[in-house]
Amino acid sequence: MSSPWQRYADDHTRSVDIMTTSLLFAAFLLGSEVSMSETDRPDAVGPTIALAAVACGALFWQRSRPRPVVAVTALCVAGAGVLGHLITPMLLGPLMLALYRLAVTTGRRTSRRYYLAALTLVVATALLLDPVGHPWVLKTISPAVWLLFPVVVGNLVRLQRAYVEAVQARAEYAERGREEEARHRVVEERVRIARELHDVVAHHLALANAQAGTAAHLSRTHPEQAHRILGDLAGTTSTALRELKATVRLLRQGDDLDAPLAPSPGLGRLSELTDACASAGLDIRCTTEGTARPLTPGVDLTAYRIVQEALTNVTRHTAARTANVRLAYGRDQLTITVTDDGTRAVPGSRAPGGGGGFGLIGMRERARSVGGAVRAGHRPEGGFEVTTRLPLYSDTPVPQERTP
Repeated sequence: MSSPWQRYADDHTRSVDIMTTSLLFAAFLLGSEVSMSETDRPDAVGPTIALAAVACGALFWQRSRPRPVVAVTALCVAGAGVLGHLITPMLLGPLMLALYRLAVTTGRRTSRRYYLAALTLVVATALLLDPVGHPWVLKTISPAVWLLFPVVVGNLVRLQRAYVEAVQARAEYAERGREEEARHRVVEERVRIARELHDVVAHHLALANAQAGTAAHLSRTHPEQAHRILGDLAGTTSTALRELKATVRLLRQGDDLDAPLAPSPGLGRLSELTDACASAGLDIRCTTEGTARPLTPGVDLTAYRIVQEALTNVTRHTAARTANVRLAYGRDQLTITVTDDGTRAVPGSRAPGGGGGFGLIGMRERARSVGGAVRAGHRPEGGFEVTTRLPLYSDTPVPQERTP
């Protein structure tokens, strides 16, 4: 987290540069007055002021052109040494700031190379062209230490900024990943809700439509049968309304953990499903091969919904009078086969495998959700067949259904 001074410096770079340059200009002139003795002080006020003005004036371009600024300030410091001034930290101020800015904005190799070049220039001119003869320690070790300090600090600041930027980038990437995951989950939930509504509404409305049509056909010739079918129709619509109400209530009160739960439908309710279809005039024969075994909730619900959708398609889209449901239990999978004897489509309807509906799509999605597969198509001898293979044991959880 940046300090208030750092935030102010970032927002007012021009003002900060002016203040810094003014202070360094004053420090340069003050440092030029420092000497070992009164006799060692050079009498070169004009050139000293000119060197200070050039060195500090170049600092206005330290952010945009750090390399030329380092060169200019190094030449000015070397010129001060040629005039006979003692190389103190106050004289090195503009060069130190230029090296710091270079280390912050460039890489470690560049800052090291410019540091060595500037140090060589300053030390060489001080050793070879010093008219006063200051001690060699003050002309070599002192500049090396003081010029190394801004390079080290600048590299540390650059690494810290790079670390902060990397952390921010990772945080932004993680946030985008969470948003993408949330959107993906929303899409999956919408598909699941649409599939549940389709299973509930399409099945019962198809049965109700078939029952109403059968009752209308038998109302004159067999009024007793028509009356019985109308009673079944009332039960079908009541069940549809009850399940639809339960689904809508679940959507509205998704966070209500105290709402009562009802067990999810499974193959145990297959007889209820076949009885409802029989009232619509469809004769259903159920056979079981192998030893029936309990299924996990996810596979049980998937098997029930696929059989329900397959029988709904038979009721809606074909003129079949008979349908067969075969449950074959293998060693590690359950094979469900639903066939019908329909040879022609009901006028104004589509064949079960025709495009435009979502029944087969929903069955395939349900099967894939538990690791199974669905194959559907017309039989050579006539009719339609839906074959589903589901694993007997799946770890896929199933959402509980709430009662109305």
